[in-house]
Amino acid sequence: MVGTRGHRTRSPGGDEGSAAAEFVMVGALLTVLTLAVLQLGIALLVRNTVLDAAAEGARHAALADSGLGEGAARTRELITATIGPAYATDVEATFGDYGGFPSVQVRVVAPLPLLALFGVDRGLEVVGHAAVETLD
Repeated sequence: MVGTRGHRTRSPGGDEGSAAAEFVMVGALLTVLTLAVLQLGIALLVRNTVLDAAAEGARHAALADSGLGEGAARTRELITATIGPAYATDVEATFGDYGGFPSVQVRVVAPLPLLALFGVDRGLEVVGHAAVETLD
């Protein structure tokens, strides 16, 4: 709007200064979304790592010259080496039946990471299976 002497005057309902406010709001939203995606990635990494360790422990326990204790120990060792000892506290190996075949089942209950690697205690439970090997 041009005044009487050719000077620009500000209109009362203008949007001057709104770019900075919009930048802050959009930046905060994008930061939150990025952190949420990263946290989902961490949770999936922990889940897949614990599941793989449980399956490897079950395969180790299912060998003809191995036992349940050795499979659980192998699972604890793998979890401790990859993501830390806090995730390897509740590991249990048992004999069972899976798909109609005798199998070893290794069950791991671990924390579910919700904020970095901290989260809900006992929030993640996975079971690894392996067919029992015999010398028949």
